[in-house]
Amino acid sequence: MDLAISSDSIIPRQSLTSAVADKLRDQIIRGEIPEGAQLRQEAIATQYQVSRVPVREALRQLDAEGLISIVPNRGAIVPALSPADIEELFAIRALLEPEVLKRSIPHLTRENFFDAESVLHKYVDELRREDHVSAWGRLNWQFHSILYSRANQPRFMGIIRNVNNSGERYTRLQLYLTHGMARANEEHHHILELCRKRDVSAACDLLQQHIVHAGESLKLALQQKRSSTKSDSVTGNSGAES
Repeated sequence: MDLAISSDSIIPRQSLTSAVADKLRDQIIRGEIPEGAQLRQEAIATQYQVSRVPVREALRQLDAEGLISIVPNRGAIVPALSPADIEELFAIRALLEPEVLKRSIPHLTRENFFDAESVLHKYVDELRREDHVSAWGRLNWQFHSILYSRANQPRFMGIIRNVNNSGERYTRLQLYLTHGMARANEEHHHILELCRKRDVSAACDLLQQHIVHAGESLKLALQQKRSSTKSDSVTGNSGAES
């Protein structure tokens, strides 16, 4: 499937690679570039009126993020989301992150709580803007990592960071497809408050529920989306939800 890109404006020249990556990332997250689509460098460069160099670098960046796959002899492809991958990534998070939080809470400082709350304020602002979807996963990780930062478990944190990097696409998709912003905000604030109270058990239980729900809701949203797309394809309706 070839890519048909729509863009409202020419990309500004602040950082062409980042700008191209941001545009493509948002379109992939929103489903405007569907699973299986082939991203052609020439078409992207023409659409955004840039050379192929920043396009090539942007595709490499998205490949590193797990949003696309660069396949020999085929180029850049948007891979299908795997329910098995979703289940595995969120299961790993639900096992590891509460354990790290448990070790971190007793040592969190006022500065940590202030930093975490500052990130939440930014997060709330960004979640209101769907055109800033690329920031959602980054801010989500920043918030969680601050709360885990006093665990003094560098190997644990390295594993969790890698899992979150691999799952950032899923985090953004979960929020976008399920419209789960309100619940995410409420649970983040509640987790932070429990950490402030040093209620280790309640904070870790809520964190685990938070992660498990995110994984389950994303799987359900994807199943519903694919079912709707197949139904529209059978009936010949080209206005399928994206």
